[in-house]
Amino acid sequence: MDNQHNSRTDDRVSNLRSDWMQPSRRAWLATATTATVGLTAGAAVPQPRRLVVRSSWQTVNIGDIAHTPGILRLLETHLPDVEVWLWPSNVGNGVRELLANRFPRVRIMDPRKDVTEIFSACDFLLHGSGPSLVARRDVRRWREETGKPYGVYGITLDPFFVPDSKRPAGSRNEAIDDSLDLLSTADFVFFRDSHSLAFAREQGCSCPIMQFGPDAAFATDLRDDVAAERFLKQHDLEPGRFLCCIPRYRFTPYWRLPEKGRDVDPVRNARNEAMKEHDHAPHRQAIERVVEETGMRVLVCPEDRTQMAIGREMLVDPLPAHVRRQVVWRPDYWLTGEAVSTYVKSAGLFGNEMHSPIMAVGNGVPAVVCRWREQTTKGFMWRDIGLGDWLFDMDVEADVQKIVPAVVKLALDQPTAHRQAAAARQFVEQRQQQAMGILMKCLAS
Repeated sequence: MDNQHNSRTDDRVSNLRSDWMQPSRRAWLATATTATVGLTAGAAVPQPRRLVVRSSWQTVNIGDIAHTPGILRLLETHLPDVEVWLWPSNVGNGVRELLANRFPRVRIMDPRKDVTEIFSACDFLLHGSGPSLVARRDVRRWREETGKPYGVYGITLDPFFVPDSKRPAGSRNEAIDDSLDLLSTADFVFFRDSHSLAFAREQGCSCPIMQFGPDAAFATDLRDDVAAERFLKQHDLEPGRFLCCIPRYRFTPYWRLPEKGRDVDPVRNARNEAMKEHDHAPHRQAIERVVEETGMRVLVCPEDRTQMAIGREMLVDPLPAHVRRQVVWRPDYWLTGEAVSTYVKSAGLFGNEMHSPIMAVGNGVPAVVCRWREQTTKGFMWRDIGLGDWLFDMDVEADVQKIVPAVVKLALDQPTAHRQAAAARQFVEQRQQQAMGILMKCLAS
C-alpha cells in the first residue's frame, strides 16, 4: 500500500513543480530584491521587532540540534535588525552553551517560567523545522492567547505515520487535522518536502503562502575543528580520503536511552529486528567496494545516541578482516559542531539518516540518502533540491540495487560529485533567501 501511495503522490508532486521548483526568473528576482533591500537598508522592518523561534526539540540527535542553529543563522543573515528569542524544548547536554557561543545576541528562554514574558513581549512566532508541526500545542496557545501572527519554516506533514503499538497501520495521524487548522491561520508555511506541500493543498489548507522551504539544518555552520582534527589524526583519517557511513534502524530505539525513560515498544522493536539486515547489507557492500576499489577509508559514525551500537553490530563487526582494518568506528556520541567539522573534511556521506546529509550538502559535501516509509516523506527533499540520483528508497528493491554503485561512483568521481552538491546548495540558498524575504514582509506589516 505504501508504494502505491508514494506513486500517486509522485504524480501529484510532478504537477506542483512548476509552482515552486522552476519559478520564473522575474518572480524570483522580485522576492530576492525585497530580501536584499531589507538587508542593506535595514528599514523594511520597523523597530522594535521581536521574534521568538520555537525549536530545539531534543539533544540526543545532532539533526534535531541542527534545526536551531540553522534557522538562527538564516535570521542573523537576512534579518539582522530583528531581535530574536529562542523558545526551546531542550537545550541540555551542552547545547545551550553551543548556541550561546555562536549566537550571543539570541536570548534563550526557559520554557518552564518564561512563556508569559514571551507571549507579552514578542511580535511574531516562528515554528522551526521538524518532522511535523512539533509544537502545535504551543502554537495553538500563541494563537488563542495573543492573537499575534506566526509562521512555519521547513516541516514535514505526513498523512500516515507508520504505527506504534497503539495505532493500526494506515490509520490517520490524529494530529494531522489539528495541524491543518493551525497551518491554515499561519501567515506562511514552508514545507521541507514536496509531498507534504501536495498533501496540505489536497486537504484544503488555506494558508495564504504555502511553498517549498528546505530544512533549516542546511544553514547550520557550527564548527568544532579542534575536536574533529584531533579525532581524525588519532585514527589516521586523511582529509578528502574517507567517507562517512551512518546506520539507522527503522524506528529509533529510544527505549535504549535511560534519559528517555521509555519501555520497549514491541511493535517497533520487532520491525527493527526484521529489517535491520536488509537495511544495512547494501552499506556493508559499499564499504567493502570503497575500501578495495578506491583505497579510501570509511568512518562509521552516529547521528543519534543509539547508533554507535547499531554501527558496530550491523556495519563494522560483520566485515571481512582486511576491510575492517580500514574502517574506523566511532564509539561515542558527538555534538553538531564536531560532526560538521568532520563531514567537511570527508569525501562524502552515505547511510540511512537524513540530517547529516543535509548538513553535509549545506556545506558543499556530497551525500547519498537512503529512506523508508517509517521516516516520513522528508527524504523526498533530496529529489526536490536536484539530488534524485542520490536518493534511494529501501522499500523499493530496484532502488536498493543501485545504492552500492552510486556510493562507489561518488567516491571515484569526486569532481562531479562536488559539482552536484554545489548546485543543490545554491538552489537551497535561493529558496532560503526567498523565505526570509517573505518573513520580512510579514514583520514589516
